[in-house]
Amino acid sequence: MSVTSLKTLHSVHYNDAKNYTTQQLREQFLLQQLEKDDAIELVYIHYDRMIAGIAKPVAATLSLPTYVNLKSEYFLERRELGIINTGGKGTVTVDGKAFELEKLDCVYAGKGVKEVSFSSADAASPAIFFLLSAPAHQAYPTVFAKAADVSPLELGSKETSNERQLFKYIHNDGIQSCQLVMGVTSLKTGSVWNSVPPHTHDRRSEVYFYFDVAADQRVFHMMGEPQETRHLIVANNEAIVSASWGVHFGCGTGNYSFIWAMAGENKEFTDMDPTPIATLL
Repeated sequence: MSVTSLKTLHSVHYNDAKNYTTQQLREQFLLQQLEKDDAIELVYIHYDRMIAGIAKPVAATLSLPTYVNLKSEYFLERRELGIINTGGKGTVTVDGKAFELEKLDCVYAGKGVKEVSFSSADAASPAIFFLLSAPAHQAYPTVFAKAADVSPLELGSKETSNERQLFKYIHNDGIQSCQLVMGVTSLKTGSVWNSVPPHTHDRRSEVYFYFDVAADQRVFHMMGEPQETRHLIVANNEAIVSASWGVHFGCGTGNYSFIWAMAGENKEFTDMDPTPIATLL
């Protein structure tokens, strides 16, 4: 595993994005090929300087490196990190303290943590850890949250095909952070629409990481300015970067789950600028 470079995704102006081809949109907003056995695959995103990706330990224990791009002695010297497991049982070890994560469990590691490592309990059913990191100005303690201990919000309805459960982990009333906000949304059987009604939030950027998407199914992710919408077709364990000026919602060919992970000016979960469906173009 190389520790010398970190793939970089630069920010895009909305006037440019509206002229992009499908391939250009995919290159600038879709994070692909994140899932690799016994590897940590990360992307440095120039929206709120987030870093997103996957750690997938199978036979090996993986240690989070620092990168030349960060100009830091260790990865979390000036950063914080949110971790959510979307695979089999695994362990996250933070400065020597081990946490056993079942699927959908979460760990937060704050500024100043020097060592983070990842391992799986069973190579036949490896853990898949989604990571989101952002710059931090204050050190918050490491916290472990089990999905079973989080009471989900029940949203949507069968009538509008968006019945779903939303689990909040890192937010103002939960795990404390400098600027990270993270959680999981799972659609119920028969529901396919996420994040409806759609919204923007000019004060922060967001990453949607889609998982539990069947191999022969896809999610049609809507993006762009509310009156200049585009779509990208997303497969399992791929992520979409949402600029602050763009909407982010989608429809699947079957039900699925996704991690929503944000960083920016504030941590208010409800800080959204609604975009009524009837106004979309």
